[in-house]
Amino acid sequence: MTARAMWKGVLHCQAARVPVKLYAAVEDRAIRFRLLDRGDQRPVRQALVHPDTGAIVPQEAVRRAYVSDAGDRVILSTAELKALEPKESRDIEILAFVPPAQFDHRWYDRPYFLGPDGSANEYNALADAMEATGLEGVARWVMRGRQYVGALRLHQGYPVLIALRHAGEVVPAQSLPAPEGPALDRRELEMARQLVEMLAADFEPAAYQDEYRQRVAELVAAKAKGRRLRLVAPRRKGATDDLSRALRDSLRAVRKSA
Repeated sequence: MTARAMWKGVLHCQAARVPVKLYAAVEDRAIRFRLLDRGDQRPVRQALVHPDTGAIVPQEAVRRAYVSDAGDRVILSTAELKALEPKESRDIEILAFVPPAQFDHRWYDRPYFLGPDGSANEYNALADAMEATGLEGVARWVMRGRQYVGALRLHQGYPVLIALRHAGEVVPAQSLPAPEGPALDRRELEMARQLVEMLAADFEPAAYQDEYRQRVAELVAAKAKGRRLRLVAPRRKGATDDLSRALRDSLRAVRKSA
């Protein structure tokens, strides 16, 4: 199936302009369910309910409020929030080009493929320049009422724009408590090294599937045909607090499977 563009914009790098189309680079495949009345199986609707009276509160009577850590409420109107939204624009501004190593994977949020919008001359020139320099762009744009910062990079020759999380959303590793416990002895370190080396392999994305989604799809298909599906819960492996024993068992299992 041919991909459909979800948005159009213009990449700006100083005086250079590159009209582009954005395509979703990932697809949400989560299985969703409808809520039905148990009696007549008609779809039910969710409603806002007053916690004391149990009465349904209509949408026009609802107000938004920010609740502070101390429990104080600040009422915000729809007009006030609308006035704070970024101005709509089709511009994707390239702020700088940086080495790829400066982008920490924790910052990546959602990727978009970029395709040419009209003539591909400027598009191809940008892709060639990025491939020749090995640099990635830092971009800023507004899309559907939200401001984004992103990384512009190449993937198999195609420019990809990856929306980045903002600074306040990324938890620094320094905030984690320091690991505690006794130091590993030489035998445990050697077994751990062997285990890592024996599990070294190329990453094959097709080998990792959403098993829960597959089991639900099988159940839905079976019930739709009036068949019963034997449900078997996944088995959990036993755990042990003995690190040496766990490493030995793991090495033995890897050798057996090899």
